[in-house]
Amino acid sequence: MTLFLFVGVLGVMVALLFKRSLLNIVPDDHSWVIKLRNRQWFSNYLLAGAFLFCLNGVLFFGTMLVLYVFIYFSIPFLHLFVMLFAVIMSILLWLIVHKAWCGVKRNRWKLGFVGSGFYFVLTSVFFYMYVTLEPTYPGDDLFMKGMGLFLAIIVTTVAGITCFVITGLSHKRD
Repeated sequence: MTLFLFVGVLGVMVALLFKRSLLNIVPDDHSWVIKLRNRQWFSNYLLAGAFLFCLNGVLFFGTMLVLYVFIYFSIPFLHLFVMLFAVIMSILLWLIVHKAWCGVKRNRWKLGFVGSGFYFVLTSVFFYMYVTLEPTYPGDDLFMKGMGLFLAIIVTTVAGITCFVITGLSHKRD
């Protein structure tokens, strides 16, 4: 499991290094880009950031729901494909938000910070749960709970940084 996590984090970091070529995946005339760009509320960085915050929440909790449903199936490695699909969808939707935003660079940073705030809030929640971890009964082994929370902290931190870099930091001229 640690190997999969390491490879995933390494893959995201490599994708961030090649952000310029990653931006070409979503064309400027994509239908969702045009729809977002034409919305009046999307020109406000707070509303666009709140939209991205909610979008991240829907993606995260939708993935958790699918993973919860797949617990009842005995198909090996299915959860890995679900998580891979969720990462790809998240990056594609972040690229769409990046392409749709038309504004100054400072407001783009604010948009990215508000939108990726979902993952930083989740990181804070998981960190609090990790720090206040107590056994439910005497002699309870907390290693697996602690490891799960530690991996959750790593995953949400990487997702937050990736969301901010893709949506908040820009190489194109605004």
